[in-house]
Amino acid sequence: MLLEQQRRDVCLTARRLVDCGLARDEGGSVSVRSGSLLAVTPAGVPLDKVEPADCPVLSVEAGVLEGRREPAAETTLHTAAYRNGDAGAVVQAYGDSAAVVAAALAELPPVHHSAARLGGAVPVTDYATYGTGQLADHLVKALKGKRAALLANHGGLAVGAGAEEAFEHARLLEWLCGVYLRARSLGEPRVLSEDELAEVRERNAYAWAGPDIL
Repeated sequence: MLLEQQRRDVCLTARRLVDCGLARDEGGSVSVRSGSLLAVTPAGVPLDKVEPADCPVLSVEAGVLEGRREPAAETTLHTAAYRNGDAGAVVQAYGDSAAVVAAALAELPPVHHSAARLGGAVPVTDYATYGTGQLADHLVKALKGKRAALLANHGGLAVGAGAEEAFEHARLLEWLCGVYLRARSLGEPRVLSEDELAEVRERNAYAWAGPDIL
């Protein structure tokens, strides 16, 4: 069986999405890449029921190579992200907060320093029907320099070096959307500047967890 480990990683991550409330039934999708191949969640199977043998294996540039089921409709998003970036995994989720922001804003402003991990402000794509090449094209533009994007009137998508990082980026995106929505209920949120985000990235690069040493 091709990409056995990657298929297991897809299944584990799919279950985590459901457990965290970031996906429901068949909503959401996960893929993990190895070279020019990727394993992805299948169509027609609830994410918490997916087994490794269910996960189709595709070529990034071509079609399905192995699998007993068809790939998820959102696979076009995954292959577009791989062809136009360095991602090793992609997670597409439908958290409530991300869906709300994706339906109302042009971008998610960086109102918390952890937004630096996603590239700062998170763009919202133009709307297009799910599963289409048009939406994939919108995603490619939105992901430039970013580790996550919001899909207008859909939900969120995150990329990472592997399944664990992509999942954590998806979970962070949902949390940041929730923080923004709650902050707006109190007033106009303060948005971090690019200089402030650059300082956060510099600190993160050195893994400085504590205060400055005097």
